[in-house]
Amino acid sequence: MFTGIVEELGEVVSIEPAGPEGEAALLTLRGPLVSSDAGHGDSISVNGVCLTVVDRGEGTFSADVMKESLDRSSLGSLTPGAPVNLERAARVDSRLGGHIVQGHVDGTARLLSRNPGDNWDVLRFDLPDALSRYVVEKGSITVDGTSLTVSAVSEPGAAAGYFEVSLIPETLRATTLGGLPLGATVNIEVDVIAKYVERITAVANARV
Repeated sequence: MFTGIVEELGEVVSIEPAGPEGEAALLTLRGPLVSSDAGHGDSISVNGVCLTVVDRGEGTFSADVMKESLDRSSLGSLTPGAPVNLERAARVDSRLGGHIVQGHVDGTARLLSRNPGDNWDVLRFDLPDALSRYVVEKGSITVDGTSLTVSAVSEPGAAAGYFEVSLIPETLRATTLGGLPLGATVNIEVDVIAKYVERITAVANARV
């Protein structure tokens, strides 16, 4: 589990095809902070995707990325030198600074617009229909591994769904979102509590 508080801006060292048909990948990243105490089998969030450390070098670590993760996220489009948001798994004895983040990406979204302000930037992303019911104004959402508060969301049934987040200067500085270009694809994870409530309600209704 993670909190969505990015610890370090890392960098892609390499991404190599893996598996019998090259459908998986071996991703190597530079992140001196998050790799400093990483051991084999530890979890690290890479742009919001929970990956397992399989090897560690001097300031770097490597992780296998299976086809499911490549299909659901933007990791497959990474190239050497690309910046990435990194976070180690949360400790149970520390404060929960963001919100409960599993690192299980639900889908991707594109940056539609950026509206700079004096003390924050407002970013608008498109919102896939399948995820729109889980996103509420003032609720939590994870964008490329960053825990954010939804500042605006399109009305239910809107022809073109969207959500907005307002980013303070520290978030713009400390994450990849500060330099994210228009049209860029990001990984999003909705609040898992909403999904559990929906599932429990559906099962209960089916038994009536």
